[in-house]
Amino acid sequence: MGNVDNNDDAQLRMEELSTGREEVAPLEAQGEAGAARCLSPVRLRTPERRQMEMVPRCPDDLVSAQHPVRQIAAVVEHLDVAAFCQPIKAREGVAGRDATDPKLLVALWLYACVRGIGSAHELARQCQENVAFLWLLGGVTVNHRLLSDFRSDHGEALDQLFTQVIACLVEQGVVKVSRISQDGVRVRVGAGAGSFRREEKLQKLLAEAQQHVEELRKELDSPGVRAKLTARQRAARQRAAEEKQKRLERAIEQWAELKRRQEEAAQRAGQGESGKKIREKQPRVSTTDAEARVMKMSNGGFNPAVNVQLATDTGSQAIVGVEVSNQGSDAGLSAPMRQQVEDRTGGKVEEHLMDGGYLKMEDLEEAPGVAVYVPPKPARSPQRRGQELQPKPRDSEAVRAWKQRMSSAEGKQIYQQRAATSERVNADLRSFRGLGRILVRGLAKARCIALWCALAYNVMYFAKYLVGSKG
Repeated sequence: MGNVDNNDDAQLRMEELSTGREEVAPLEAQGEAGAARCLSPVRLRTPERRQMEMVPRCPDDLVSAQHPVRQIAAVVEHLDVAAFCQPIKAREGVAGRDATDPKLLVALWLYACVRGIGSAHELARQCQENVAFLWLLGGVTVNHRLLSDFRSDHGEALDQLFTQVIACLVEQGVVKVSRISQDGVRVRVGAGAGSFRREEKLQKLLAEAQQHVEELRKELDSPGVRAKLTARQRAARQRAAEEKQKRLERAIEQWAELKRRQEEAAQRAGQGESGKKIREKQPRVSTTDAEARVMKMSNGGFNPAVNVQLATDTGSQAIVGVEVSNQGSDAGLSAPMRQQVEDRTGGKVEEHLMDGGYLKMEDLEEAPGVAVYVPPKPARSPQRRGQELQPKPRDSEAVRAWKQRMSSAEGKQIYQQRAATSERVNADLRSFRGLGRILVRGLAKARCIALWCALAYNVMYFAKYLVGSKG
């Protein structure tokens, strides 16, 4: 009888599924077996997190043999990081705690940039949760302060490491730099839009900060405060007040520099209406990041930002030059970048591709032996639009050669490589390598961030040429 009941239940189930509807019959209609099945408790798999396990495993088993983090670690093992070791005070025969291996910290930040992580706090969290970072650490502990200081306090050593990678690619014939493409990326910084002040306000804030530092020093030395606060807390309060005072002092220095540039621009503009407008404008400097400037962004808005310059080899798509400026326009930044690329690679730049924002006739005159590909600026008069490349009697030999080059079919075809190279690299760094926003203060630290992102890009795409090299 049990088999007959089971067959009837199965047939009823098939009929319900075929009609697209399912009805639950009363317990009396299901029979004794069906009623027992509905009343009995269900059997489920539930997690048991307190069950002890004896798992024979080492940290190397955390990631697979093909995991990308192993590739990053292999590349770092072949790099020379001696420049990062020079400031380390932990030496043989000297008391104190051992320092963290610079190769480990380099690998952590490279893999973080590959994953698009640009925050030291976020990287510290990943080092506690992500198996790839746990594999890199191998039992070594790190915190966000150590990671943050290492990322931005070794600018010269990081620059040498970037050059080392480029030199390796040049040695193997991957990078040739005979033709490079340059573009600028305006990256938002941490300074607030409301932190920009004129000279009068800056002087007032500096006087208040100096007074606050003096009063705080006397307050912290009083017996009552010393009894309530630890030495570490007192030092933290005094350090915060002194850092604010230093930021205001740097802001006033930057204001003087902006004022000098404004006077030079007014002299070039002359005594006309444009020169008058330049003289009437009062410079403003941020009290949180003195070297940040308000720039026009890609979305048409204006925000505090820095101008990250990137030079890319058009043949290999490798980044061969990195610079950070607080100049709002790209004019005048092509020659220094070209010199930097030649110094890093030991090669000669023969063709330089850039957009119209870099165009300065003086740069064309001062670039002998270099074929500059840059579009002309649109004519102010609508009647002359489209005639910008027509030769003029007063044109110099370099300008005539540039106009002929840009108007030729071959020149137009070559210039198409600029967008295919620079725009792709810019999008990669902004979207996937953590260059979306820079949260450190100052151009030197911002340049470190840009170098980390560019270095991670080169290591990720050219790791097979770097592993096994002498470095």
